[in-house]
Amino acid sequence: MSIEAHGITKAFGAFAALNGVDVNVPKGKLVALLGPSGSGKTTLLRIIAGLEFPDPGSGRVLFHGEDVTDLPAGKRRVGFVFQHYALFRHMTVFENVAFGLRVRRHRDRPSREGIAERVHHLLQLVQLEGLAGRYPSQLSGGQRQRVALARALAVEPKVLLLDEPFGALDARVRKDLRRWLRRFHDEIHITTIFVTHDQEEALEIADQVVIMNQGRVEQVGTPQEVYDRPATPFVYQFLGNVNVLRAPALAVALAQTGHGAEQNPDGLIYVRPHDIELTPHDAGGDGLSAVVRHIHAAGPQARVLLEQIQSREHVEVEISRSELSDLGLKVNDLVRIRLRMAHSFEEDYAI
Repeated sequence: MSIEAHGITKAFGAFAALNGVDVNVPKGKLVALLGPSGSGKTTLLRIIAGLEFPDPGSGRVLFHGEDVTDLPAGKRRVGFVFQHYALFRHMTVFENVAFGLRVRRHRDRPSREGIAERVHHLLQLVQLEGLAGRYPSQLSGGQRQRVALARALAVEPKVLLLDEPFGALDARVRKDLRRWLRRFHDEIHITTIFVTHDQEEALEIADQVVIMNQGRVEQVGTPQEVYDRPATPFVYQFLGNVNVLRAPALAVALAQTGHGAEQNPDGLIYVRPHDIELTPHDAGGDGLSAVVRHIHAAGPQARVLLEQIQSREHVEVEISRSELSDLGLKVNDLVRIRLRMAHSFEEDYAI
């Protein structure tokens, strides 16, 4: 089931939550709506679900080419999973999953045996088949979220929508569950949209990422496309760590390597910490002179905070632990920094 949203605008009083948003979700894909708080991603998800509606005359929502803009949520066949589970505390796991089936009109309701068969199948699918008789209070956060997912799937939705599904979980459980969701999606192939503000989460599990900011779509692409070829300064800075350097300081390094002739002296240059090379200052060669201000060596990569001698700008560099050991760096050492790859929104620079 493909999903299209065309020209969606939504205001709450004087606040414009969405401003002419267009999104296309191909059939069977797992798509992330990614952006900071207030970017409009949850509002867009709720409009797709039928829990909110666009401003009159502003746009359309299509499911597989069929206009569902004016249909309420109950008629869209959407499975919705909330951040805080929204499970019924007085019901067992089995009863929670069966709820959507049991409240159907009599003519549409499966038999008791049919409901039991479907619930047990779903609990097996989400790896909770042994917990059917437990109550939500007896489950971990990750287990509760999988119950919520099974409940959403019980009514055989056309699409699955998840609003910050892992936001209430601790970091370790969140990482395990999002990997499970990717494997789960590959098994069921239902068109899925999930909202997140976690860049790592979106880049790790989504087929396609829709990056939103201030009620607009900044960029749409695969995780690799949006990370490697960001369309705007916002996308560059939102996706991972980045150094933003003033062009005059960088022009020295560019000129030393013969790449400075077309540099725009009033622009900004963006460079990822892992795209910067460090060499000892006394080894000579090209590059900007800088002094080491801090070294953080915990974890697989070492982070080195530098201060440029000329501009006093701070630059963060990521290098391997072995490279840090080979360089023998310590605070207040002088080094040279050389940019392997830098980007401006005038031109690209590979140094």
